[in-house]
Amino acid sequence: MRIAVHERYGPPEVVHLQEAADPTIGASEVLVRVEASTVGPSDSAGRSGTPRFARLFFGLTKPKHPVLGSDFAGVVERIGDDVSRFAPGDRVFGTLAPAMGAHAELVVIAEDAPIAHIPGKLDAAGAVATVDGFLTALPFLRDLAQVAPGQVVLVNGASGTVGSGAVQLAKHFGATVVGVCSAANAPLVASLGADRVIDYTREDFTEARGAYDVIFDAVGKRSFGAARRALAPHGIYLTTVPSAAIMVQWPLTRWFSGGRRAAIAFTGLRDIRIKAAELALLVELIEAREFVPVVDRVVAFDDIADAHRRVDTGHKAGSVVVAVSPAVSPGSSASAPSTKPAAA
Repeated sequence: MRIAVHERYGPPEVVHLQEAADPTIGASEVLVRVEASTVGPSDSAGRSGTPRFARLFFGLTKPKHPVLGSDFAGVVERIGDDVSRFAPGDRVFGTLAPAMGAHAELVVIAEDAPIAHIPGKLDAAGAVATVDGFLTALPFLRDLAQVAPGQVVLVNGASGTVGSGAVQLAKHFGATVVGVCSAANAPLVASLGADRVIDYTREDFTEARGAYDVIFDAVGKRSFGAARRALAPHGIYLTTVPSAAIMVQWPLTRWFSGGRRAAIAFTGLRDIRIKAAELALLVELIEAREFVPVVDRVVAFDDIADAHRRVDTGHKAGSVVVAVSPAVSPGSSASAPSTKPAAA
């Protein structure tokens, strides 16, 4: 099989394809021929070794995860003797996280890990594009913020992978949703269910006072200090990006503040059994047309360095998909499917 590897930290050009032995499987494992994967910010951090604290996970001086990628979609190639949920030929998608290795033509995953049948008429590119945004946004909004009907949720970075997932989930939970993005991506965010869209180049959402029950900074661009006054008296600020400040603010505002709080979650490190159940929920929402993929573009496996370049710009809309198999056609999308219900 072919794999995408990097042996040193550096720019996108350090990633290249090479041949590797096909993996073997155990009795309770599934071998998937990957048709599509994604490149996201975590892959960019793993490739570049920046920010520096990322090396605590990826390796202090050189990469200890030479094959990046966690999310995959494809076809079951072979199953172990004890596997009962899947059969060869099944179309499946899921995630290896917190492990990596999905930038490969074959991956091995346990039957009870986050793997599910691809729902409905989604193709591999659409299926894999839903995984990271959903599995990241769900714990923030459902578990930390406990979003409920009547609340106002602001999503900063609403057109990105996690942000577009957060807009859809907040709407699913019954909230009024305000999305922050560029003017170019405003129609996309509105189509995902946002009740209002703020163009960040023309309006600073932090200048509002007491307006939002939840501020979810899906791109880590605004601090709790900057956003605090825009929160309602008992509002919560959430960020996906760790920093020294948030690691202090998280426990302090939880334990010693009766008012506005700050929080972070490390969603990729959660138990695979929890993520498996959440992937099943994702399937339900996709089948109910309450969650749709947003694909920025589809890049050929041979051009995976281009996918890293796109992520490094910080301006992608949705997921950058890598077409590992010729069955997935490279090209640009930068939009969501038109199947999203208008009421969603």
